Order: sequence, then C-alpha cells, then structure tokens
Amino acid sequence: MDLTTLPIVKPGTMTEMDRFMFECFGYIVIEDVLSPDEVQETLEAAKRLHTGKITGKLNQIGKGFEHEPALERLIDHPAFLPKVRALYKDRFVLQAAWCTVQPAGSQSVGWHADGSSAYQFKDLGYPTPLLQLRVSFNLTDQSELYMGNMMMIPGSHRSPLDLPEAVRKEVQACPIQQIICARPGSVLIFHNGVYHSPMPNNRDFDRYNMHYIYSPPWLRRSDRDATDPAFLEQTTPLRRALMGDYERPDVPFGGGYPAIPFETNGKG
Repeated sequence: MDLTTLPIVKPGTMTEMDRFMFECFGYIVIEDVLSPDEVQETLEAAKRLHTGKITGKLNQIGKGFEHEPALERLIDHPAFLPKVRALYKDRFVLQAAWCTVQPAGSQSVGWHADGSSAYQFKDLGYPTPLLQLRVSFNLTDQSELYMGNMMMIPGSHRSPLDLPEAVRKEVQACPIQQIICARPGSVLIFHNGVYHSPMPNNRDFDRYNMHYIYSPPWLRRSDRDATDPAFLEQTTPLRRALMGDYERPDVPFGGGYPAIPFETNGKG
C-alpha cells in the first residue's frame, strides 16, 4: 500500500491545506502525537477499563476519563484541539469518549457511517452535516495490515448514495477504500459521514484505540447521562466546559451559549 496517499497533516493549527484535505477525504491523520512513554501510560489505562470485560469481539467502554488521568489528559491535547476549534468555530462539547478493543484473532467488519439509528444524520441535509467529529488515538501498533486498523472510504461523507448493503461485511468493500496504517500514538480525525470499519485483527495481541467525539453543544451525550460531579470538581475549567456541564438560561440554548475558556490552556 502506498502510504503517501494518506492525508497526513502536522499537529496544531488547522492550515488551509489541512482543511482542504479534510473536506476532500473526510479525515486527516496526525502521526506520532504521543511519545512511547505516553502511549504506554494510556494503553495501561485502557487495559484497566477492559479488565475482565473482553469477550472475543469488538468492545467499547465510555467515560473512562472520569477516573483515568491518562485518558483525561487527551481531551484537549494541543496536537488536535486547534483543528477541532477550526471545524466547529469554538462551539462544541465532548459528546462521548469510547475506549475500544479488538481482541487478538478476531474481526468485527461492518462498514457504516456514524450517527443515530433513531434518525440518521444524512437525513438532516446534504451533504451530511458534521455532528460528530471523532479523534481516534492508536494505542497499539497498526502500521501494517490486519492489525485491527481503521478502514475508510475517502469522500464518502459527500455521497448522496449509501454504501451497498451487500458489501458492508466485506474487508474489500470498495475499490477506493483506504486502510489507515499508523504507529502507536498517531491520531485519526474523521467526519461522522465517512464510511468506515475496523479491519480484522490477525495478530496475537489486542488492538486498543481511544476515541474522543466532539459535537455541537446541543447534541445529547452518548457515553453518559451526566458527567461525574467529582470529576467536574477536580478537572480544569477548559475540560469542565468541554463536558457541556454549565449553567444556561434555557434548555434549547435560546438564551445563548457560554464561551469555552480556551485562554486558560487547560489550567485550573
């Protein structure tokens, strides 16, 4: 596979070229965001979340940041947060945080676009609006094929047609699909409308990814009904605001929206 075709960008500011590639592909990749030590610390936290819960198939656990500091620290990581800010114009919250594991020697191939089975995002308008921006950290090696990699169909967030049902369980579902081959500590950022699927994990170790999903402030949270008050008390003002737990004059935001304190740089 020619890895030069992946939309790789630098950490930090969302440049004009970053934005152009994101709009064309529906996703971008930032390599080596975490150091080996940071990867190991975060992986150990992910493994603690899944201890005793791995069943031989893909599994995900939410809101681990409430009691795992290594996962909390990634919520506003400077490598990707400026890009989220650029795409949402500083109006967003952390809608969910899912830690996923694809066990060794297993597969969960199932091509889909993110959204809600109650009412599909694509039915809201064309092109499918950006309602869930997923920031996915590789916590294990996915630099070669069949390591539980994310598979993507570039540009599919702008297709008015669905991916045919007949191919949605196939590893090779579409001639233009890409496989994200990246080292531990790399980050994939993608639009909810992009068709994607995990690749089978044929290795002898479990594949772990940590996903942070950012959305408009009014979208209902999917990994929790409310954030743990103890977590909100001890975290930074910026992260507290990103949880969406703040006073507001009315439920539908008719009275406005409080500015997120980005200037605090995450400091209490």
